[in-house]
Amino acid sequence: MPMNLIHRKICSSEKWAATVEERLTPWLARRDLGDDVLEIGPGFGATTKVLLKAVPKLTVLEIDPASTALLREKFGTRADVVEGSGAEMPFESGRFSAVVCFTMLHHVPTTALQDAIFAEAARVLRPGGKFCGSDGQLNLRFRLLHIGDTMNVIDPATFPARLEKAGFEQVDVQVEPKQLVIFSATKLVSGKAG
Repeated sequence: MPMNLIHRKICSSEKWAATVEERLTPWLARRDLGDDVLEIGPGFGATTKVLLKAVPKLTVLEIDPASTALLREKFGTRADVVEGSGAEMPFESGRFSAVVCFTMLHHVPTTALQDAIFAEAARVLRPGGKFCGSDGQLNLRFRLLHIGDTMNVIDPATFPARLEKAGFEQVDVQVEPKQLVIFSATKLVSGKAG
């Protein structure tokens, strides 16, 4: 996992899990993610824990073997935990009603790999399915937390066009006051990118 020791300690803490639950629960209450949801890159599972309370069926895809094992131990009876890359998903096309990812895109080392994740999210979504989530933005605190980490932040100005190229429409990208990018997009009904 491309995270330094301090970052891993924070993201695996109960305090972080409580913060995630406090922020994510109201966000989920305003969205209908449907009946079969995929979470990409859950890491230590703070978001997974909240999602399990809000969606009927959850699959999580984690690239890091140690995190995958931890997620299976924590949630294996309630979620389908799969080890693999978001850039090459091991799922059939059109399976999921929604794909979500939270504060993980900046850990993807290249823009090309991020774009591959967006394209794969579009592929595994049903027509009209939702791709949504959040990611951090560059500021001093964020930079300090990521010393020695992979950190490739999403540019909110170019993000909509990247999602549209991957096969999404109704793209909404907002930068929150706490330097958080919140996004949502809908898979084209025709399934063809522009």
